[in-house]
This record gives sequence, structure tokens and C-alpha cells, in this order.
Amino acid sequence: MSLLRLDEVTRSVQLPDDETLEILKGVTLDVEVGDHVSIVGRSGSGKSTLLNLLGLLDAPTSGSIWFDDRLTSTLSGNARDRARGADIGFIFQQFNLLGGRTALENVMTPLLFASGRQFWRRRQLAAEMLEKVGLGGRLGSMPEKLSGGEQQRVAIARALIRRPRLILADEPTGALDIETGASIMAILDEVAEVSGAALITITHDVNVAALARRHYRLDRGVLAQIDVSQILSSSTQGGGL
Repeated sequence: MSLLRLDEVTRSVQLPDDETLEILKGVTLDVEVGDHVSIVGRSGSGKSTLLNLLGLLDAPTSGSIWFDDRLTSTLSGNARDRARGADIGFIFQQFNLLGGRTALENVMTPLLFASGRQFWRRRQLAAEMLEKVGLGGRLGSMPEKLSGGEQQRVAIARALIRRPRLILADEPTGALDIETGASIMAILDEVAEVSGAALITITHDVNVAALARRHYRLDRGVLAQIDVSQILSSSTQGGGL
């Protein structure tokens, strides 16, 4: 069952000299419920632009995006916001933690917009999620008192707290050591499998990319499916992504 589908999606911007910069060119992608997809690409390949489209933050210049069998261009801004808040979990490379709030309060934040048991149990659920990512002893710590790796784990816990149907992970292990990164990817896979969520990982790390079931490379705005052996061989041969 398809959860997210992009059909011949393009994204371009108008430059000050009236030239058109094509960032994405005819991107087609079908992500099923429970799928795990990785996308690799160099800086400037259009990964951030694609992430914003996948997360319903931006609209394409042309082409169609379907989420849960709904054509997103027909949704109102409020409807897109509701779908994003309820069904999509973002793990940003920059963490985007809230200053002046503890790790626990940061993870609790998405549940302030929940209802029923999720809302009333938000403190317990946040503490359990932080325990799961290895930060059970840092609940009261402010972001500035946490290392880069610890901040990243708080951001991951926050993204997973509502059990989203789609998890978008932008360099999820970028600030972590190899052992911690492997454990975080295992957590992401576990949460995705238990909840039936789809996981899309956008990364430079070929070892992280290889953990997915399907693999894509984004190059100069063109998305193409590749074999996992291509990812690993490009790394061992020093050819990059």
C-alpha cells in the first residue's frame, strides 16, 4: 500500500537575472507503508529540497505528490499542517532543539498538540523515549549542556514520540560515533517496524544508506534507484557518492 508517491516532480526557482535554476528534475518515487528507503547524494544535489517536498513543507513546481492517497495540491494549508504534525516525524541535521527547555520538555513538545492518553501521558512517554535512545539520565539537561551526539538523540526521540507513519531522517547519525549511530539506526528500524511506519533516510554515510531495503542516488536533481553494492563499492574505491 502506497503511503507517499511522487510523480514526475520538479522544483525550480527564479534567479535575480531571470534565469531559472532547476533543482529537481522529474523525480518519481513510491514509498509503501513499512518501507525503508535511503537517498544518497553530494552537497548541492537537491537533497534538502527533496526533503522539504517529502515532508509537505514545500510544493513542487510541477508534477504530483500523493500522501495517504490524497493529492497534496488539493489540500488546504491547515490540512497539510495537520497531516505533517500527526503523520510525519522529522529528524533534522541541525537538531532544532528549543533553547531554555530541558531534554524532556523538548521531546514532550509534539504531544502538546495530541489528544487523549497521549496528551495526559506526555511526560511518561517522553521519558520512555529518551530512555530508549540512551538518555534516561539526562531528562533535566538543557540543550547547551548536551554534546552534539546527545542533542541528536534528543531530536530523534522528539521525532519518534508520536509514532509517525513517515519518518524523514536527514543525516540521523551525523554527530554520533559508529557504535551509537548503529544503535540509533536499530531504534529507527524498530520503531518503524512496530508502528508500520515508512522510513526515508537521507545521508552521506554509505553504511547507513546500505541498511535500507531500497537505495537511491540523487545527482544534479535526478533521482535514480541503485543497487546497494554500488553504494558500498563507491565507498571502498574512494569514489564518493
